[in-house]
Amino acid sequence: MIETRLGEFEEVILLLVGILAENAYAFKIAEEFESQTGRSVSIGAVHSTLDRLEGKGFLSSEMGNATAERGGRRKRIFTITALGKRVLKESMDFKVSLWKQYPAFAGKFNYGVS
Repeated sequence: MIETRLGEFEEVILLLVGILAENAYAFKIAEEFESQTGRSVSIGAVHSTLDRLEGKGFLSSEMGNATAERGGRRKRIFTITALGKRVLKESMDFKVSLWKQYPAFAGKFNYGVS
């Protein structure tokens, strides 16, 4: 059976891949993680999470062109798969349903999602 649950870090990394689109490679993802969360992250943690998400079928990757800025090395560019998009949607729907049930916030927010 395919694992379809996401840990918090996995979810953030998957979302960042979607946000960065054609610039979704490990170093850029790590930079964006730090920018968005204010927390530091090791490039190794990002690489291992990307590999795990690809193994689960949530991401696919391909090698980009070599660039002078990287000393002629190629970047591994990640893309969210249809399964990855579905899992993100399910995760969002679940969390929104919980927030809507929380008495302190119930009825106070319109999340714009169904």
